[in-house]
Amino acid sequence: MTAMRWYDRLVRAQSNVMLGVCALFTAVILGVLGLVIGYLLWMGAGALSWEFFTELPTGDPASPGGMRHAIEGTLILVGLASLVGVPVGMGAGVYLAEYAGERWLVGPARFIADVLAGVPSIVVGILGYELLVVPLGHYNGWAGAAALAFIIVPIVARTTEEMLRLVPNSYREASLALGASKARTIVRVVLPAAAGSVVTGIMLATARVAGETAPLLFTALGSRLLTRNPNEPFPSLTVQIFAYATGPYPQQKRLAWAGILVLIALILVVNLAVRGVVQRMKRSR
Repeated sequence: MTAMRWYDRLVRAQSNVMLGVCALFTAVILGVLGLVIGYLLWMGAGALSWEFFTELPTGDPASPGGMRHAIEGTLILVGLASLVGVPVGMGAGVYLAEYAGERWLVGPARFIADVLAGVPSIVVGILGYELLVVPLGHYNGWAGAAALAFIIVPIVARTTEEMLRLVPNSYREASLALGASKARTIVRVVLPAAAGSVVTGIMLATARVAGETAPLLFTALGSRLLTRNPNEPFPSLTVQIFAYATGPYPQQKRLAWAGILVLIALILVVNLAVRGVVQRMKRSR
């Protein structure tokens, strides 16, 4: 009996030690995140103003103006990329999850998606340059959006596949038993059951491409002008930040820090908004 008590105490002590280690690592991660956010606020908040969001670059290094063109350009590029990449990625994910045992193409498609998800973004930029910029003869926003969509597709595909696999088979069997076709079962039963997780994966993919610079340097290039025509060189927040941060002028460097802060804030706001919509959808079901 005494040995059992000592054993229980030992197991409890080991559990408490591991709990403390996990709590310590969590605190370290949160501390590092807090330091990063605090540093960004310290460096970038001072350069934020109404003019930052409403004015265009002036070309004067001492008074560089604002980044309205870059903010709008990033929103347009990410929007165009999502319009292509999200539906294609979701379709591929549904195919990989729901037809795994019925089609020979599933295995190669899953392998290709895994490989593409790990391809460096600069490689995507070079491919976009060779396939879209060179044939057209000039940099353009369409090429930038296509490069970002290329990054989105494999991430959304693999995320969608994994989330759909978590849906219990009993859902599918019940729907099929009631006479629904497989396609109707996927659309009306399986996808709604995994909607929250799928949307989270989509937002992770969107957040990643929103912060990409290398693909846009080779495709959209960037512009100091406010343009909404994707047939021309197209502005983006990441490229403008890169140009200012690597330049020699202090005022432009301050705007670069402010641009980083705004970019992170945009990603955070979009993620929170989508999570709120998903939670409302879950409550209404």
